[in-house]
Amino acid sequence: MPLRSRLALLVTTAVALAVAAASVTCWFVTRDTLVNSLDTALSSNHPQDSDVVRQIDIDAVAGQARCVRQIPGRDNPDLFDQTIQIVAKNGTKCVIWGRQSVDVRAEDIAVAERQTTDAFHNTVAANGKKYRVYTYPLRGYPQLSLAVSVARPLGEVDSTLDDLALILAFVAGIGVLLAGGAGLWVARSGLRPVDRLTGAVEHVARTEDLSLRIPVEGDDEIARLSASFNAMTAALASSRDLQSQLIADAGHELRTPLTSLRTNIELLSRSEDTGRALPPADRKALLTSVKAQMTELAALIGDLQELARPEAAPGHSSPKVVGLHDLTRTALDRARLRGPELTFTTSLAPWYVRAEPAALERALVNVLDNAVKFSAPGGTVDVRLHLGTLTVRDHGPGIPPADLPHVFERFWRSPSARALPGSGLGLSIVARTVREAGGDVALRPPEDGGPGTEAVIRLPGAPTPPPSEVP
Repeated sequence: MPLRSRLALLVTTAVALAVAAASVTCWFVTRDTLVNSLDTALSSNHPQDSDVVRQIDIDAVAGQARCVRQIPGRDNPDLFDQTIQIVAKNGTKCVIWGRQSVDVRAEDIAVAERQTTDAFHNTVAANGKKYRVYTYPLRGYPQLSLAVSVARPLGEVDSTLDDLALILAFVAGIGVLLAGGAGLWVARSGLRPVDRLTGAVEHVARTEDLSLRIPVEGDDEIARLSASFNAMTAALASSRDLQSQLIADAGHELRTPLTSLRTNIELLSRSEDTGRALPPADRKALLTSVKAQMTELAALIGDLQELARPEAAPGHSSPKVVGLHDLTRTALDRARLRGPELTFTTSLAPWYVRAEPAALERALVNVLDNAVKFSAPGGTVDVRLHLGTLTVRDHGPGIPPADLPHVFERFWRSPSARALPGSGLGLSIVARTVREAGGDVALRPPEDGGPGTEAVIRLPGAPTPPPSEVP
């Protein structure tokens, strides 16, 4: 069943239950009101005790009284077919007014015996009809154990209730039908934005057109769903554009070392094919160039693999508490091998962070490699770690202020660095790794105004692990 049909059915069912409950409540309230009105009429219009005594003969024997006969001519009914009868404590009865006698109940005998002051109840007459009875004691003659029952047919109440039941059933049926129509209209109107959203999703799935946007109206759940869909398609479109850009940039970066590598290999191969050996110095230079280009390709492929790794979703990664100072020392050992002529000054205060150790170490190595790359021979690299802030400063030519906003973009390289080895992905990897660890990274001119560039990494601290868990 479609969703709108289920909603319409749900609305119709809810309205039907509400109407049924209201109708049943109305019927019971009306019945109680009519019965109470009938009880009031019976209790306020009964005959006087003296009139009752004149209509019967009393035989007093041993202090007992009983109704022995009905006076002839006292069977004329009134307007309401009312019946009045005398009830003795032994259950005998005689009608002093009306055509029908009614059954005597235990309540009537209890009133005759003065156990209760009066009683209202339903009973059945001799003709099988239901009567409402009010019984009270013959108060003016306490020595007589007699009660008077005044009864009127319940038909006048039942006929009204039957008519009311028909009216309520008719009105309820019309109400349910109207509710069904209204529910279907409400379902169609309420689900119209969902239909638009469904159509948009189907269009995207069919055409892969991520430029589609849904108009957002209001601030309800449907509007938030539409806004979320627009944000999702925008994110997907941005991701696809970044992927396309990454592929294009990677192809461009790979083309240069591959072309140079192919040229060098062709020269070596042609020398072998023609039998004309290259001079030893040229052959050694070609082999050195091939090795350097293969190293550059391997580094570029490794960087691409790192960037292709999906970012860890919050709460789904498994970082560890590691010492940032320990990882920095390890990265410094590798940086010293790449810049043996440089001087590294260090000041590393203990600081523990929650991160992926291998990824964070790679990011630190990239930052130090940049410092080594742009330092002059015999220069100095200053490394400081204090309260979660790691600064790495070189004393090279520095980065122009106009280039600073682009340094963390993929494959971006400043004009002064294009002649140096590298893929342009190192700082992108640094920014991503630091972001996953909950920190931030920036490049800036040194605060003292001197030459070079200062890389600043800030990472939030983590609880210091027990000594047994320190790496």
